[in-house]
Parts: sequence; C-alpha cells; structure tokens
Amino acid sequence: KDVDALTPYNAGLLMSGRAKLVSCTPMGMMMLLKEYVGALSGLPALVISRSLLFGKPAAQLLLAANATVTMAHSRSRDLPGLCRNADILVAAIGKPYFVKGDWVKAGATVIDVGINRVDAGDGKMKIVGDVDYDEAVKIAGAITSVPGGIGATTIVNLMRNTLIAACLQSGLPVPAI
Repeated sequence: KDVDALTPYNAGLLMSGRAKLVSCTPMGMMMLLKEYVGALSGLPALVISRSLLFGKPAAQLLLAANATVTMAHSRSRDLPGLCRNADILVAAIGKPYFVKGDWVKAGATVIDVGINRVDAGDGKMKIVGDVDYDEAVKIAGAITSVPGGIGATTIVNLMRNTLIAACLQSGLPVPAI
C-alpha cells in the first residue's frame, strides 16, 4: 500500500491531476504555503531538487496551485540569480548550508527540506538544512527551520494518506480532510 505515494502509478496520477494519495513532504509544503502565503497563483517558485521523492511532486503541486515553477539543482547555471527571483524558494538537495542568505529574495518564503548531519564538535553531530538559516532568516519573509520545520506536516500527511488508502481499500467514502 503506497501511503508514501511514491510508486509510478501514484506519481502518474499526480502528474495528471487525479491523485488520491500525494507524496507526504510535498503535500506538507503545500499545507504550509496555503496557510502562510495564501493564493500561490502567478507567484514565481523555485524548487531546488529534481528527486522523485520530493522535487518532482513538489513542482507538480505548485503548478497545480498555478505558481510559476522553475526546477533547479546544484549544477544549475546562476542558481543564486534564480533564487533571488523566487517568491517561494524550496531547497531539498541534501547539501548543508548550500543556499546562502544573499541568494534569498527579500520577503520570500523559504521552505528548507534538507536534512544533513554535520559535526557539532566534541564528537557530536547536529542536523542542519540546505539553507543557511542564520543568514536567510534575516531576509526571508517566512522560513522553515531544520530541525523543527516541515517534518511535522510530513507525518500528518502520512497519517492522512493511510486513512485515505484504508477507505479506498475498504470501499468506504473518503472523508473530506
């Protein structure tokens, strides 16, 4: 049962706008954006990720909300310039502190999906994001932290997908959630 919504079948349904189950972290991103940004129609959004797990589903959901979406990756030309044009900046490439504060457009909403372990000294590790939070928080209008940001919405959507899948499998109506 694909409650993570990562199989080719569910990815195809998402692509065609008919998904019942949606990849959990990208859906969590959309929940945050709808709550804190509101209407996304026409807003320039940059997704720095091309992964099947997050980047491609995130871009599809942003497109479905009528955002103007650009997908990029760590080797994209003029990535800082692309970032500076985005009202919504999403980073999920697995490189600690990759997105610098001066890459962020003033007032932009920044969603950091990266989870990276770095040396914290004394033989300990700490978890940090793909965005240099300490720099970006001074410029962004809103920003998620790592840890403590997008993770909770991922879990909510995993539970949501589990309920939907159980209803579909049992022939029950899917509740409006």
